[in-house]
Amino acid sequence: METITSKCVLLNAQATDKTAAIRLAGQLLVEAGYIEPGYVDSLLKREEVANTLLGATVAIPHGMVDDRHLIRRTGVAVVQIRNGVSWKDGEPARLIVAIAAQSDEHIALLRRLTRLMQRPESIEMLVETDDPELIVSALADVPAAPPFPAPVALPWPADAEASWALDYPNGLHARPATRWTEVAKRFSSEIRIVKGLEFADAKALTGLLSLGATRGDTLNVAARGNDARRAVDAMLEVMRTLSSEEQADAERARRNAMAARRQAPDWLPEHASQTLYGLGASPGLAIGQLVHHAAQRFDIQDTPGDVIADGEALEAAVLKVRDALSVLEAETRSRLGANEAAIFSAHRELLSDAELLRDAMVQILHGHGPAWSWQHVIKARVEKLQSLADPLLAARATDLRDVGERVLGTLLGVTRQRMVLNAPSILVAEDLTPSDTLQLDMRFIVGLAISGGGPTSHTAILARTLGLPAIVAAGSALLAAPEGSKAVIDGSVGAVYLDVAGADLDRAEAVIAAQAAARAALRESRHQPAETTDGHRVEIAANVANAKQAAAAIEAGAEGVGLMRTEFLFLERDTAPDEDEQYRIYREMTEVMAGRPLIIRTLDIGGDKQVPYLNLPAEENPFLGVRGARLLLTRQDLLYTQLRALYRAAKHGPIKIMFPMVTHTVEIEALRTHCARARAQVDGPVVPIGIMVEVPAVAVMADRFAPLVDFFSIGTNDLTQYTLAIDRQHPDLAAQADSLHPAVLTLIASTVRAAKASGTWVGVCGGLAGDPLGARILTGLGVDELSMSAQDVASVKAALRSESLAAMQTLAERAVAASTPEAVRAL
Repeated sequence: METITSKCVLLNAQATDKTAAIRLAGQLLVEAGYIEPGYVDSLLKREEVANTLLGATVAIPHGMVDDRHLIRRTGVAVVQIRNGVSWKDGEPARLIVAIAAQSDEHIALLRRLTRLMQRPESIEMLVETDDPELIVSALADVPAAPPFPAPVALPWPADAEASWALDYPNGLHARPATRWTEVAKRFSSEIRIVKGLEFADAKALTGLLSLGATRGDTLNVAARGNDARRAVDAMLEVMRTLSSEEQADAERARRNAMAARRQAPDWLPEHASQTLYGLGASPGLAIGQLVHHAAQRFDIQDTPGDVIADGEALEAAVLKVRDALSVLEAETRSRLGANEAAIFSAHRELLSDAELLRDAMVQILHGHGPAWSWQHVIKARVEKLQSLADPLLAARATDLRDVGERVLGTLLGVTRQRMVLNAPSILVAEDLTPSDTLQLDMRFIVGLAISGGGPTSHTAILARTLGLPAIVAAGSALLAAPEGSKAVIDGSVGAVYLDVAGADLDRAEAVIAAQAAARAALRESRHQPAETTDGHRVEIAANVANAKQAAAAIEAGAEGVGLMRTEFLFLERDTAPDEDEQYRIYREMTEVMAGRPLIIRTLDIGGDKQVPYLNLPAEENPFLGVRGARLLLTRQDLLYTQLRALYRAAKHGPIKIMFPMVTHTVEIEALRTHCARARAQVDGPVVPIGIMVEVPAVAVMADRFAPLVDFFSIGTNDLTQYTLAIDRQHPDLAAQADSLHPAVLTLIASTVRAAKASGTWVGVCGGLAGDPLGARILTGLGVDELSMSAQDVASVKAALRSESLAAMQTLAERAVAASTPEAVRAL
């Protein structure tokens, strides 16, 4: 008997929501005699307890098992909604295939449907066709199938697209990819990221990571739908916005690596039975017995059951794990911080990947059990990630395996076993998941030694945050080391020394005690001023984007905010913040600062930060185009909205207003006039007005600019790229954009001299301020304030307290006189 006929196909239907769409499909089934009218309510009830969106804009509503008595005979109805109807979390459904099945008679249809879904161009033809028989022949359980076109690079012609060269030093890894998916999900359009002959759904994290996109790859962003243009623009915006964060992280890692290479080991044994070498992942020295960590492995039997029940069980397990990851994310944020908590946000996003669940459902429909199907899909994704040439991207396989095993454990009712330890231990493992790492008994774990992985893995990040010495990529020899052996791990060198005894151990213990004391002293002294040994004090501030970051910076020892980046108020949204919204944010900042110095930079859009809704013209080289003050002077709607909000907030606490990308003295004069007018409009107080020194022309003519402003703040990142004519995001040249180049230091020196001559205060808010060597040189050059990332505050303060101003002045003179950045670092 036929399960679908042309009478059960409704073409080009209109539905306001999924309830209306399901009722349309249900009515077709009623009219065809497949179901009793009461089964339509069963279809709706199922939708309340489970998501029936299978993927590829196909939904398969079906009724509750208890209501099968309302089915007269197995049948299928199809409602075609070309514009789509919102189904779950904004995901659209365009082909609604309603199923009324008395038993498993519909399995053949579902298998055919899922095979079609693996060829998106086939689904597209069914969505657009005007011939109901084409849909019938595609879904009916008959050998014939419609002639579909050969696969193409994209499943559909794009309504909007754009290209972008990936400039992240570490490629597209989990953190930025998570942000990409978050932005993509704000739009109803289908969005694809194309690399060469491969493409991935921008809303699917695992697919993005599987592209293996590395620095220098050209990516095409393509979208189809009503909001395609806005979707593409927003994707480009978040891609470019993250560039500066990724560059900063890479620069920080580079500085740390160079410092580690320059530094001789604090301890080396004279006698050790064996030395196992890997890569240093987290610095420090520790002594303990080797303990092998047995990874949890699941022996999965393929035991299929009821297709619908198995699918619901798997979906329930995924949802339960997602909820658990939300709790773990919150706990990690409270315990360790936002960066570490982002690891579990990325894990949760992995489980939000509709393709993972859809592919597992396909396996269930093919007659496999839910646990086997899930493990099969996860294993295939993990192997694909591991095969990538980029080790950073390959390391994400551990994260996917971690969340995959969490789901398996939940599905099978198996809980993770916690290791029981009673002595200081160095944990040896083939690999550790972030979940494993956070479950360690920190009373006894003193170090981590991993045979695989890499220094950029999430486990390595957590080890650094937890202060555990760690090495990675130590190979199979590590796994063969006998359990219980007394060992010393050196995470700075990247080595494990076995069977160390006697005087070597005594010396190691002394070094460990000294390191612990140094760390404790650094934290204990973080609120002490940065005062040199001969009594010169330098103000230490932080660069932040919001009040929450400002509070964290003060806790880390910052004495003020040297740069609040207001552009983040404008990013990742569809309209500009109005005056009241900005006022509330700036007022909140003044309340958090409680009278401490607060410099707020006006909107710095342009260059690496673009905002589609401002409708700015495309530029060949945005870093040399309309950005910063140049934009504000042409868009006075933006300028006055922000200035009025700032002057209103200044009634509640001290604020300094700073303008970026100033090049000409006439710009300062114009900006001061606008400031006076905005202040009068809201009856605001007089506040200091300053500019960023980031264009070489300002540094060269600082003597003419200084009398016109109340303060300077030198942005070493842009000053460096403009001075050296190197785009700091260029995949091949960015490493040469070194702020310790003597040419950059010479411009800073001349700026400071001019500022001092006119009594103008001068600070530095670029990356150089957070480098202990750079901070000493800048102090020697005479700057009044250094503003940096909060995590650099304590170490920079300690570096400045360790020397005299006279010594730093000598160091600065030698640095300016040097010929290369390498010569400066050698000082």
